[in-house]
Amino acid sequence: MAPVAIVTDSVVSIPDQLLTSLKIHWVAYYIHRGGEVLRDLLTIQRDEFFRWLPTAKELPTTASPGPGDYLQVYQQLAQEGVHEIASIHMTASGSGAYQAAKNAQSIAAEQMPDVRIEVIDTQNVSMCHGWMAIEAARAALAGKPLEDVVSVVRRLMPVTRMIQTADTLKYLYMGGRIGAAKRLVGALLDIRPLIGMENGVIVALGVARSRLRAYQAIADHVEKSVGRAGRVKIAYVHAAAREEAEKLKEMIEARVQAIESLIAELSPALGVHSGPGTAGVCFYPVTD
Repeated sequence: MAPVAIVTDSVVSIPDQLLTSLKIHWVAYYIHRGGEVLRDLLTIQRDEFFRWLPTAKELPTTASPGPGDYLQVYQQLAQEGVHEIASIHMTASGSGAYQAAKNAQSIAAEQMPDVRIEVIDTQNVSMCHGWMAIEAARAALAGKPLEDVVSVVRRLMPVTRMIQTADTLKYLYMGGRIGAAKRLVGALLDIRPLIGMENGVIVALGVARSRLRAYQAIADHVEKSVGRAGRVKIAYVHAAAREEAEKLKEMIEARVQAIESLIAELSPALGVHSGPGTAGVCFYPVTD
């Protein structure tokens, strides 16, 4: 067992095989669909959810896990002999997960004083958040202490970048997650929005007149960030649009050197805010 356990959330969107091989523990978000209360990736799966979403007359709402959900995981890990936990969460500007985990940390400090827990707001989302959990888990499996694992996350926070496109901003707008990209909404008739994240908040990065041009703009953005033939770790994220993610992968990897690349589908609790058809990247330059 690694000396440090990694805990995160279902919205991290890391492919299942990596979650398993890296021993990453995750807590499910809640999705409220009419009178149903669903658990992200437990009682509702991606295929079913993204087939249904375009037919919805009213957008489901999502809620972060509560303190008790995180505390249960912390307690289970303690029972298994873990004494250090890094709890890694999406931006606190878009979710209550970080604060819920902090509350659980306070309770755990009283119940389990011999267990050290660090709760981190990554100020990121999707596979940007995911890369931080992945690299933290790799550090933990290499035997690094908690301070070093947390340092890995903090080093990645300012250099990890997201850019994605969708057919519409309707889902972000309806879900109240539009952030600083709100100014694009009125113009979106025949254009594709490009959005990113800065300081934990969704921001507008521009628009394109077609999906192909949107992908070219994303590829330009990645190349500009890392340099032609620059080295990068990159995840191609999508919501029910794997073929689109693969097109984007081909375009980008003709320009930069991907030393690790993944295709990752958003979980329902995250994809509800972007909608099916979303495709984009989460990446960071590798300099060592």
